[in-house]
Amino acid sequence: KLGSGVYDYLPLGLRSLQKVAAIIREEMAAAGAVEVLLPAIVPIELYKRTGRDEAYGDNLFRLTDRHGREQALGPTHEEVITELVGAYVESYRQLPLTLYQIQTKFRDEFRPRFGVLRSREFLMKDAYSFHTRVEGEGGLDETYQKQYDAYCRIFDRCGLTYEIVEAESGPIGGSASHEFMIPSPTGEDTILKSDTGNYAANVEKCEIGMRDHDLDGAPTGEIKEIATPDCSSIDDLCMNWPKFSGSHLKPKHVLKTLVYHVEGDLTASEQETKDKLRSLYGDQVSDEKFHFYCLAVVRGDHEINEAKLKEAWLEIHGREMKPLRDNPGPRLMDEKEAIAAGFSVGYVGPHAIHAVPDSTRMRTYLVVDPDAAQSQFWVAGANKDGYHCVNFNWKRDIEWHANHHPFHIKDIRNAIDGDPAPAERGGGVLRETKGIEVGHVFKLGCKYSDAMNVSVLDENNQQQSIIMGCYGIGVNRILAAAIERDGGNDDNGIVWPGSIAPFQVLITPIKYQGALLYFNDTLATEIERMQSPTSPKAFFHPDVLIDDRDERPGVKFKDADLVGIPVRITIGDKALADGCVEIKARNGSNGPKGELVPVEKAAARVIELLGQV
Repeated sequence: KLGSGVYDYLPLGLRSLQKVAAIIREEMAAAGAVEVLLPAIVPIELYKRTGRDEAYGDNLFRLTDRHGREQALGPTHEEVITELVGAYVESYRQLPLTLYQIQTKFRDEFRPRFGVLRSREFLMKDAYSFHTRVEGEGGLDETYQKQYDAYCRIFDRCGLTYEIVEAESGPIGGSASHEFMIPSPTGEDTILKSDTGNYAANVEKCEIGMRDHDLDGAPTGEIKEIATPDCSSIDDLCMNWPKFSGSHLKPKHVLKTLVYHVEGDLTASEQETKDKLRSLYGDQVSDEKFHFYCLAVVRGDHEINEAKLKEAWLEIHGREMKPLRDNPGPRLMDEKEAIAAGFSVGYVGPHAIHAVPDSTRMRTYLVVDPDAAQSQFWVAGANKDGYHCVNFNWKRDIEWHANHHPFHIKDIRNAIDGDPAPAERGGGVLRETKGIEVGHVFKLGCKYSDAMNVSVLDENNQQQSIIMGCYGIGVNRILAAAIERDGGNDDNGIVWPGSIAPFQVLITPIKYQGALLYFNDTLATEIERMQSPTSPKAFFHPDVLIDDRDERPGVKFKDADLVGIPVRITIGDKALADGCVEIKARNGSNGPKGELVPVEKAAARVIELLGQV
């Protein structure tokens, strides 16, 4: 570690990194991708054209050169590659095209952690494909599948067990998206899998099956305000509740209500679109913009999923409306904005729509998760600083007027262990596991080509937007995942998969001199000339490291286990006098103490063991 989130790679680690990169290059070539190298320094204007200077926020490393020009250290290179293709590709005849690079990327992580899993500087393979169609020969779907299959081969060859899960695209954007996850008890990503085995997704994407709701039940008592000073968070509220009421309170009996804001520019929209929106939403829409508030409500022990909230927003307000569809969707309001609109931040309840000024009320919608849309004992914000109310009841305490749209019950929270899996995905129960993301593939569509005005002439000599795909792999993340996965380490050190180990074979001579020196070198040469067995993990000719240090055998054995080279050969006078060497697999597949093997069969036995790691 050189600094926070910045690491040196020493000789053995670098060898493993280079082996991963070599596997990636071979499989990218087999999938029809061509390698380029793009600059790490990117003019900030490129990110401004796509809005990602704001989307990345503080994670974007920014710098200013001596001429006062603002630059960024690239976290990804969608804009750069799109600009490159726009400069050199003019006709549909030059497409499809897939370009990739292996390049250092930068993200100004607020709190780097998990070693190289979340660092500020990292090595990434990013590929980008360009098309004039989605379906058919040469279309995005075809290349997406090629890259998807190539990723499977890459992780197979790296010796990793992986899960493929549906995912959100995050700040990169796009439609279809899959992540490749390495199951690991120390993983930073949450995976939800159906116990039927038919569905898996990350927590940001995971759908939840049908859940019943009940808004018609009788109140649990008279609604009352209780003073709850300095308790704007649910944790503080539950911790201090006994001194306010004399009873205990669990988060699952609290309604968490957050205030979101949606606004968008209509200046470039057709008048017909503006008129239609205005007929539906009245004064929420002007000729210049639309403007809404959204109260999102979930149970206190659940977390709002903003990607799902956007989907709910589109379902409610019309996915067919391009200005709404292209809008980023609901944005959590900061404290000053929310207070200015009439909301009591930290003390907002669902019935805030009755407590805010008329101008705000006209623009406010309720979106409620099914688990929160129940008739039970609820504590909710009283919409007054320092107060909550008890015995909130949906039927009694929410009044609907002619100028209010009914509130909407939608899946807007993160899935958790025990939730029902979607019936259309095979049903069952969702179970939570942890994983490490090592790869991600996206269908980007025209997000970047439209933003950067990159198009080609089609068969009819008309300009057409280029359709794009994006495919990323964290190169150094693969190393970390290989170690952190189940079986990737033990109390003694690393247990490498054979194909990406810094060396496949370690020869440990008790003495490296005289006749033993000659024998060690001869055996190493014989092993390196042998062909490894055909398998998805094949690494062709194994490489051998000889530990020729003048150290005690115990020190050498300890270091061998720590580094984790898959097969260790120990050569000593006593065993050699009997015509044998000791061979031990690091993963213990040939016993905890290894085995004595005749010298003439040693190389063949090593190859056999390597086929098992």
